[in-house]
Amino acid sequence: MIRSAPSSHTNHATRWPRPRGLLIDAMGTLITLRQSVGTTYAAVAADHGLALEATAIDRAFSAVYREAPPLAFAGLVGSELEEAERLWWAARIDALLDKLGEPPGPPRLHRDLFERFADPDLWSVPADVPRALARWHHRGLRLAVVSNFDQRLETLLEGLGLRAWFAAVVISSRAGAAKPSPEPLRQALTQLELEPHEAWHIGDSPEDVIAAGAAGLPCLLVRRP
Repeated sequence: MIRSAPSSHTNHATRWPRPRGLLIDAMGTLITLRQSVGTTYAAVAADHGLALEATAIDRAFSAVYREAPPLAFAGLVGSELEEAERLWWAARIDALLDKLGEPPGPPRLHRDLFERFADPDLWSVPADVPRALARWHHRGLRLAVVSNFDQRLETLLEGLGLRAWFAAVVISSRAGAAKPSPEPLRQALTQLELEPHEAWHIGDSPEDVIAAGAAGLPCLLVRRP
């Protein structure tokens, strides 16, 4: 079951205006990895002759991701946007390897890791998600995904059977800004033709709370056991 907690800028969820739409985070909210990032990275690295420990990768990856600039590229579209996304992740991979005392990875490693995480089989949909989406759709709510991710998310949502539920998918790389900036949420509101007081945001991180507060939306945080 989804356990939700109201964000700090409101006292109780029952005081919020009834929403006409929901802006929903992706990673950790709608979809989750079947195994840790480190496990997948270690397996792909082994194919390239690198012996890395999954637990060490997981520890280093958290720090590398926190230190990274936003995955956001204003004004880029098509192949230019994809190239910027690939270069962003290549830089994260090399920063990770540096923390592990390894030299930068070859371009083939960058490519294989990027493409591996575009595979829907690597991801799963928590059991509560389809039920919630069906209930919200039945109630006439307009739904949008708002995620700090890149164009691979479209492929993942399609492959996991979720894309049809959403009238809009806003990704940070294409939006030109990433949460905790409120800009991706504002773009989603525009696409749904809603005002901030007509929507709620659902996520799983402090960045979701900050972005929602700045955009004028209540925020529910998902808490799964």
